[in-house]
Amino acid sequence: MLYSSLLFIYGFFPAALIIYYITPGKFKNIVLLLESMVFCGAFGLKYLGFVMIFITVNYAAARLIYSLNGRNSPMRRIPFAAAIIFDVLSLFFFRSDILNFLSLKMTENFYAVGISLYTLSAIGYLLDVYTGKIRADVNFIRFALFVMMFPRLIMGPVVSYDYFVRILKNRRITMNGLGNGVTLFIKGLSKKIIIADSLYMLYSAVKSIGADNIAAISAWLGIIAYILCLYFTLCGFSEMGLGIAACFGLKFPNSFNHPILSSRIRYFCSRWNIQIVQWFRRYVISPLFKLTDNKLAGRLGVVMLWTFIGFWYGFNFSGALWGILMSAAILLENKIQKLKMLKSTGIIYTFVVTTILAVLISNDSISDSVHYLFAMLGGTGMIVDRLTMYFLRSYVIVLIIAIYASTDLFGNMIARITRTRFRLAVSICAPVVMMALFMICTALISYSGRSEMILVRL
Repeated sequence: MLYSSLLFIYGFFPAALIIYYITPGKFKNIVLLLESMVFCGAFGLKYLGFVMIFITVNYAAARLIYSLNGRNSPMRRIPFAAAIIFDVLSLFFFRSDILNFLSLKMTENFYAVGISLYTLSAIGYLLDVYTGKIRADVNFIRFALFVMMFPRLIMGPVVSYDYFVRILKNRRITMNGLGNGVTLFIKGLSKKIIIADSLYMLYSAVKSIGADNIAAISAWLGIIAYILCLYFTLCGFSEMGLGIAACFGLKFPNSFNHPILSSRIRYFCSRWNIQIVQWFRRYVISPLFKLTDNKLAGRLGVVMLWTFIGFWYGFNFSGALWGILMSAAILLENKIQKLKMLKSTGIIYTFVVTTILAVLISNDSISDSVHYLFAMLGGTGMIVDRLTMYFLRSYVIVLIIAIYASTDLFGNMIARITRTRFRLAVSICAPVVMMALFMICTALISYSGRSEMILVRL
């Protein structure tokens, strides 16, 4: 039951919202936790059981670490190490192919949804408690919400525990917040259903040809469709989650800030899944390099940061190689950033570099990626063929809309209009447009039966 399913949109979400709104304030966290348990249970009772075990282990470990911190006991390292090992092994167990290797079929297509995100959240919490930055929370319900609250289960954002607690304390339930939340949810749903799913059809069609038989332009169309589809899928689910949270009076930070047409590669990286980058920088890179200001160490830190992030995304060597090459591009860019040519070509070269590197994470192996890159460079001896022209005729409008929608141009235009005499017209048209988008999304989901395609399982 993903956010983009009819069961969630027309069943679970409105029911959960109504129950939450009629519940007295002091019981809202309990209700939200119970609703989150139902949401997790929709993926399977075994998944719900695993999440509850995960929460209990980390809660108990943090409490024990904190009590031993007060006694300044070196024994605190034992529960800390045990909990970290448990979290990391759980992550590897589900993100790697161990389940298939061991022939363990807990349920059909069983996967611990969101495990990459709430594992980072739990490890960050344990590190903060261990280092004395925060106190271990005695409130089990609040900690359980931190891990499994359904508006942030699928796409986060990953935030520190003290930040999460502040969000809960600053909860404001208003009709304006409800309206903004619904609007944000529909925007995210539209990105997923209308744009991402259409681009996925183009990407799948190109991939089905095979790298040995594909024309160069078709290969470029396929990989551009892939990176745009990946962005709109992740960004769409993120906005849906933020919109759901806003309906419950909770305001979480954005995870994406229009990275696709950035004017620098480092801008692209800093705007893509913002909290994940911040988490690795805060908990992995900074502790390793805070004792030195050596420039070489700083460069090594950049390489390590993006290697970790790339591996975390794919859990394979291709992902790690993507991270290494991305960090190399950032370092090279820093060397030549004084050249004036970057000011006029920044968007073009950033888009080309990030698109080419996306080949590494779009294929199953390094060998497949090399073959695909060879085809992009015209290695098959074909630049354009009949399929290329078919793809262009069928998807050029979708690609143009996707590229435009990936920027902040439309949002800026609306913001400028609202400061003029046309503000009233915008306020009248906006609900109509949102309702139309919502109806289109519903029709498309109903036609296809479901919309659960995700290129990266987090």
